Amino acid sequence: MREVNLAAVDLNLLPALDALLQRRNVSRAAADVGLSQPAMSRALARLRDVLGDPLLVRGAGGFALTPRALRLVPKVVVALEEIRGVYRDPQFDPRHAKAVLRVACSDFQTVLIAPALMARLAQEAPGVDVRMEAYSRDVARRIDSGALDLAFATSTTPLPPGAQSQVIGNHELALVMRRRHPAARRAWTIGDYAKFDHVAIALTGDGQSELDAGLARAGVRRRIALVTPHFMAAVATVAKTDLVTTIARSFASRFAADFDLVLKRPPLEAKTFEMTLVWSHVRSSDPLLAW
Repeated sequence: MREVNLAAVDLNLLPALDALLQRRNVSRAAADVGLSQPAMSRALARLRDVLGDPLLVRGAGGFALTPRALRLVPKVVVALEEIRGVYRDPQFDPRHAKAVLRVACSDFQTVLIAPALMARLAQEAPGVDVRMEAYSRDVARRIDSGALDLAFATSTTPLPPGAQSQVIGNHELALVMRRRHPAARRAWTIGDYAKFDHVAIALTGDGQSELDAGLARAGVRRRIALVTPHFMAAVATVAKTDLVTTIARSFASRFAADFDLVLKRPPLEAKTFEMTLVWSHVRSSDPLLAW
């Protein structure tokens, strides 16, 4: 079989080949692709040389296709359509999308976002499934490799090179304790953070956070008695002990009545935080992620 050097092939010949195969006439093929008749004749000569076949031969009623040319007709149609698809702007329709989205998140996002998210997907993108996965120390690598599509973070989280993010919400912090906590009935000062033990949320680290940095600037250091990656564990623990925790009010308020909790405005410099979504720049043009 004769091998063709694709690097030496002029792909501009494909439209001419398609027109010649469809029209079986040099003049009409030339008109179809906007070439002069001499230019189309030269294109036919080049195609004959590249393919090693005359393609069009004179017959009693005009030109006829050779057996090789007849076999090429469907192949050229498909090849041109594939090439056009490379340059065509894809029209994304979520109703027909089939995909699995893998998202790194905690129970914070699972509780607050998953119910509404899945209800909307059921209506607008029923073929899209979601896998909410735990954080790990290699979350940046997982995003970069494509093992994760998205990850939730805060706006102060350092991003790896090439990562992109978008703010999706602003959350108010709340100081959370049980209703019968010894300090539940009075206003808190920043010094009270050193008087009571705390539950801290740590998704991958040791529980130290921007909150501790702010306390340090005020000369206050808190004792973290429990570190957990689960917000529900923090809420359940403070409900049964004299420990306190500082988490998003949007989460704690969901369970305040059930766990008999008190939510206070914390005496901190930063009383809010921004939630962001993070993804790799490699996926920036992915229409599903954009949607």
